[in-house]
Amino acid sequence: MHFLCYVSPPIRENTAWLNNLFVIEMLEQKDSINKGDRNKIYFLIVVIAALLGTNLYLFIKDGKESQRFVTVSTEKDRLKLEVEKIEVELEKVNTINVALNNKLIDDQKLARERIAELKAALQNAQITQSELDKAQRQVQQLKEFVKNFNEEIVRINKENLMLKSERDSLIRSVNTAKDKADKLAQRNSELSEKVRSGAALKAYNVVTLAYKVKNNGKNSEVTRASTAKKLIISFDIASNQLAEKDYHKIYLRVFDPAGNLVANENNMFVADGQEMQYSDMITISYNDDNTSYQIQWVNPVAFIKGTYSVILYADGFTMGKSSIDLR
Repeated sequence: MHFLCYVSPPIRENTAWLNNLFVIEMLEQKDSINKGDRNKIYFLIVVIAALLGTNLYLFIKDGKESQRFVTVSTEKDRLKLEVEKIEVELEKVNTINVALNNKLIDDQKLARERIAELKAALQNAQITQSELDKAQRQVQQLKEFVKNFNEEIVRINKENLMLKSERDSLIRSVNTAKDKADKLAQRNSELSEKVRSGAALKAYNVVTLAYKVKNNGKNSEVTRASTAKKLIISFDIASNQLAEKDYHKIYLRVFDPAGNLVANENNMFVADGQEMQYSDMITISYNDDNTSYQIQWVNPVAFIKGTYSVILYADGFTMGKSSIDLR
């Protein structure tokens, strides 16, 4: 058996040893403290990193949402502008004077309804991406629809202009032909009138004398108005190869010294292009044989002093004139 004996060191050496022991304990405590702080720091770093990651995620997400909102809003504005342009294009039809058939009227009505629906949809403040995509497709379809519609209107308008041009050309041709026909008819009428005028009987040696009737019924020539009872107008007819050798009516008009026509208002005929009254009328047979003729006119009223004028008509034209002075 062995026994250990403790021998106490000197007092100075004991103090140094104690100091060393204290330092060792302090170092051990410091190491323990540093380890705790490092753990806290690591934890804080992890927390900060997590917060930074979360903030970064939210920032990116908010940025995307903001970008999506801006994109949707911009697209809505663009689509609104497109719809307005489409509506303007559709209104151009009203500036073209084209009569629309039933189909085009129905197509135009349908296009207006689609435009109204799109405008109402785009006015909605909340619109989803799918609704926006649908609106985009509808706008594209509507653009194509209105484009085809306007092209059809333009085509119809061109056809109408061509038809109008052809019609106007035809009208001009017809009017030209009508003008020619009218001029020809006028010329023929003039020629016919000339022929009629040339074929009308013409009198010469027209002499007018006044007579009274004796008790025995014989005529006695007079020069005084107070004794005159009737006028006898004698005349010859010029030879005319164009005149018809047939019966002709000879009309007489007598004007008194005051210029008044002495005639029955019921006695009417047409000559020199106008209707007029006549004083007396006879029918003669014309054979172009130098026959002399006469008309005896009894005045239904008393003769007056002055000059009486007589005019003869045949075949619608003036035939000859004469006059007589009564004292």
